[in-house]
Amino acid sequence: MARIPVAKTYKIYIGGKFPRTESGRYITLEDKKGHVIANVCRGSRKDFRNAVVAARKAQPGWAKASAYLRGQILYRIAEMLEGRREQFVAELVQQGATKRAATKEVDLSIDRLIYFAGWADKYQQVFSAVNPVSSSHFNFSVLEPTGVVSIVAPDETSLLGLVSNVAPTIAGGNTCVVLASESKPLCAVSFAEVLHASDVPGGVVNILTGQRSELTGQFASHMDVNAIVWCDGGRKAGREIQELAAENVKRVIKRARVDWSQESAQHPYLIRETQEVKTTWHPIGVSPFCLSAAFDLPQEYLSSRPGSIRAPSCWITVAPQNVPSLAHSASDLSLTQP
Repeated sequence: MARIPVAKTYKIYIGGKFPRTESGRYITLEDKKGHVIANVCRGSRKDFRNAVVAARKAQPGWAKASAYLRGQILYRIAEMLEGRREQFVAELVQQGATKRAATKEVDLSIDRLIYFAGWADKYQQVFSAVNPVSSSHFNFSVLEPTGVVSIVAPDETSLLGLVSNVAPTIAGGNTCVVLASESKPLCAVSFAEVLHASDVPGGVVNILTGQRSELTGQFASHMDVNAIVWCDGGRKAGREIQELAAENVKRVIKRARVDWSQESAQHPYLIRETQEVKTTWHPIGVSPFCLSAAFDLPQEYLSSRPGSIRAPSCWITVAPQNVPSLAHSASDLSLTQP
């Protein structure tokens, strides 16, 4: 009796799991000859909402992870993708690519993961700054993750375009919900399996398959999404996305008409686009009111000491031999005018 091969079920990927779509619907994929390749889940708005909940839950922990750890996990993703290289080439060929083009796309995807793994612990040094100010302050700016990012991945380069947008997003400490290619979704689901085996915490990357006409509006309008990256669509689609994103002042990042196979399509500014700038002011010196609160000193004590300053807007300096952080009592403090 001839053996019946086990057909692969292409599911969505939410919170580190592979559930079936809430809608129970599916999309039938066919090759150029009209033969059925696979049935793929047709994601719904409920699936997207579940994915956003998972991404929001995972975001604080992923943002607190060290940049070195995020880089190591990205490198691990590349290792796992390398190990399943032939599978991805075969899936791209199934969806209409030539063997040569498919091999090139998979190799570029692996190299792109390595590229952003290398930048994961270096972009802060490039984009952060100590700012000159004309007052008694230290002022510096650093980058922080935007939060949850929704990504409408490119339709044509179903693997390379997906990797080129997901890798810089998670390298910067964000979590994401991705809408995979509508016409060529097989590699996106298989890439989710690679993520699952690569120490990526559940919820950091969530991948949906489905129709763009149904889900793009949800990706742009959801109130708990902080930014949207869209890679396909004309002027009309872009205007609609921007209008919907304006409801909660969501950042809109347009990456349409990008040739992801070019070297110019990889650069650290892709990480920078999904980051917020936090600027911190640190005073030089100690406020009398800060000393009063820190050392439980009455205001009358500070204002009666020789050399102290009464005005709350002024700052005092502390003698080098008596640093406030090392002082144990009021008698240890030596207050002088700046």
